[in-house]
Amino acid sequence: MKYQEVLTLIALAAVLCAGCVSGSSPQQAEGARGGADKSRRVRIGFSMDTLKEERWQRDKTEFEKRAAELGAEVTVQVANGDDKVQVQQCENMLTRGVDVLVVAPHNGEVAASIVEAAHRQGVPVISYDRLIRNSDVDIYLSFDNMRIGEMQARYILERAPKGNYVLVEGSQSDNNARLYREGHMKVLRPAVERGDVKIVAEQWAREWLASEALRYTEDALTRTGNDVVAVVAANDGTAGGVISAIEGRRLTGQVLVSGQDAELSAVQRIVEGRQTMTVYKPITMLARRAVEAALALARGERVETSTTVNNGRKDVPSILLDPIIVDKSNVTETVVEDGYHKLEDVYRNVPREQWPRAQAQTGGMS
Repeated sequence: MKYQEVLTLIALAAVLCAGCVSGSSPQQAEGARGGADKSRRVRIGFSMDTLKEERWQRDKTEFEKRAAELGAEVTVQVANGDDKVQVQQCENMLTRGVDVLVVAPHNGEVAASIVEAAHRQGVPVISYDRLIRNSDVDIYLSFDNMRIGEMQARYILERAPKGNYVLVEGSQSDNNARLYREGHMKVLRPAVERGDVKIVAEQWAREWLASEALRYTEDALTRTGNDVVAVVAANDGTAGGVISAIEGRRLTGQVLVSGQDAELSAVQRIVEGRQTMTVYKPITMLARRAVEAALALARGERVETSTTVNNGRKDVPSILLDPIIVDKSNVTETVVEDGYHKLEDVYRNVPREQWPRAQAQTGGMS
């Protein structure tokens, strides 16, 4: 079975899952703008925290593409990491009459006010990728983020079962970053308690900045005399900073480094032997499901969800998609075969004779 077919089956399973719960309350469904007129063009407001990383640019592109396919109108606003701006942008979209809000929050706590403002106007809200906490948000659509943290830590631990570890976590204001850390510690704690692993440094990287990860890693290497076997980095951006520090000490390939998002630069580092692994999250599927759920909510229709996630106020009806580990052994079967990256881009810095032979001969180039 081809990799894309597997992804399709996963998406269908999320939709058809037996025992699923409704994505919106009857009151919110009845109050949704345009709910009674299914022929009218639905207006979706998409509030994004940032477009700084490659993955968020892809979210925007895929979201707009799916909306266009389904005849919906989309307004995208980007807050650039500013909570006040994000709240104001959402208020402006509500004033302009959007039928549903999709919010990727900068701060999951602050964004609760966005949900309250939207519900006062009968507008449902989808929490996109990051959970909006302590709110009556209608649906949460993301990947299994604690599992991502577990996957990162377990992959590294299996290959470096003993030694000094550094943990570079994400932004402390991002609920996902907290879930990744919880997953990391769930896997690493038994090894720490046995004395096999020692966590010599652990830091939150402000705003997911690679420069922060670079500084933390340099400090840890200095304090330990370069005695570090692995760095569990929460995403590919921070992994880039970690690898800069490692390469500055001429330790390339000697220190294992995790990542997440399957950014092109990270996948290139993996095939070059500079980064150990990343976690691939099929963004196309996430964005498409978000648009489909937004349309259903705006029309007052039932949205089938597969689980619930507690946000501190309620068990939020949720759709959690499965992430996938990517390393040097399966790059072509995952991100390349899926069309996420092109073979020639991934292997750009690798001698042609080292490219996957079958792919290079049968159309990897375009």
